[in-house]
Amino acid sequence: MLIDESTDRSQSMAQKLQQANCDVVFSQTSAQQDLLEQIAQLEPDIIIIDIDLPDRDTLENLRCVQAAAPRPMVMFSQDDDGATIRRAVQAGVSAYIVDGVQSQRVRPILDAAIATFDQYSELQSELDQTRLQLVERKTIERAKGILMKQRQIEEAEAYQLMRKTAMNQKKKLIDIASSIIYAAELLLKP
Repeated sequence: MLIDESTDRSQSMAQKLQQANCDVVFSQTSAQQDLLEQIAQLEPDIIIIDIDLPDRDTLENLRCVQAAAPRPMVMFSQDDDGATIRRAVQAGVSAYIVDGVQSQRVRPILDAAIATFDQYSELQSELDQTRLQLVERKTIERAKGILMKQRQIEEAEAYQLMRKTAMNQKKKLIDIASSIIYAAELLLKP
């Protein structure tokens, strides 16, 4: 998907993309239009923004796109200000290229942006998984503590009781732990 505020420049960029064996599925003149709807319809592999000076609204719109429908994004701009580049990267731009592009550089730039996006996505997924595991571990530890206190048993015995219950009910250990916490809050709090 190509977004360019200049029709003439948009045609030139579309030609460069086609020379790099890319299919331009859609071209529009503004990042302010409803990008999410168009992305949902077209499902582009990459979003290319060719803009002189990316403003706050454009970058915020790109941030919303990354939150809802993550894609590699490449921004070609004339703005070489470090703060603008930082805001663009924070909005989800995978590659920020200053001062135009030559046809032979298009494919390597797109490949680098896709690789950067993929690596970032993998790291984000690992981080999310680690956070989930930490929350589950805390929940299981809390449930063990409740069992230890209520039944006057040791930690290992509380864990084995939860594990056995999970196997007998064909549920996950975290589900049993959550149920114990919920029941304790319901029954033990005044």
